[in-house]
Amino acid sequence: MSIWSRISDALSALAKGESLSDVFERLRTPPERRVAFTIAVIALSAKMAKADGRVTRDEVRAFREVFHIPPEDEANAARVFDLARQDVAGFESYARRIGAMFGTDRGTLCDLMEGLFHIALADGSYHPGEDAFLACVAEIFELPEGAFRRLKARLVPDAAPDPFDVLGVEPDTPLPEIRRTWRQLVRESHPDAMIARGVPEEAVKLSEKRLIAINRAWEEISSRAHA
Repeated sequence: MSIWSRISDALSALAKGESLSDVFERLRTPPERRVAFTIAVIALSAKMAKADGRVTRDEVRAFREVFHIPPEDEANAARVFDLARQDVAGFESYARRIGAMFGTDRGTLCDLMEGLFHIALADGSYHPGEDAFLACVAEIFELPEGAFRRLKARLVPDAAPDPFDVLGVEPDTPLPEIRRTWRQLVRESHPDAMIARGVPEEAVKLSEKRLIAINRAWEEISSRAHA
């Protein structure tokens, strides 16, 4: 059964009156966590679309870059998006449910945030409404402020990213500690580690750009220290 078929089953349960909390409870463990992660990205993307007032072809294309949707499953994907977009519940309610579902798994929540950043930036701009939306979601997820700052520094192309922000360290942090942080980030970004967290295999491709940015930041900091 494809991931989209399992998503359709989850939606059918909702249509029959099962609460979203109960559905998410059944999706806590692999392989169902892949379903939960995908529903979370789609649902929050639908809510985020209201932040800048439009859904562009670029945003749809960006979602397809993260999740491969077979033609036979496009209707199920569209159904998830429309259900979330039309739901009267605010995005805060969705974020709280998703945050509770993944609990203390900060790695997966950061993966999810990265997917949302990718979609937000697909149209070539980063709308203030999107920034406020993502900052609020990160706060509801109880992500450390440094984690959100690190994501934003690495993904939002306002200017050349500060390498210390990319690694989430302060400029006066001793070099050996920065090296340990860099190595930890590299380990967390390994495809095997991401799949173990329940991230869909399609979304693992985001780690390729992440690793490039992380390694580039370390190289810049290291070269400054040895200059």
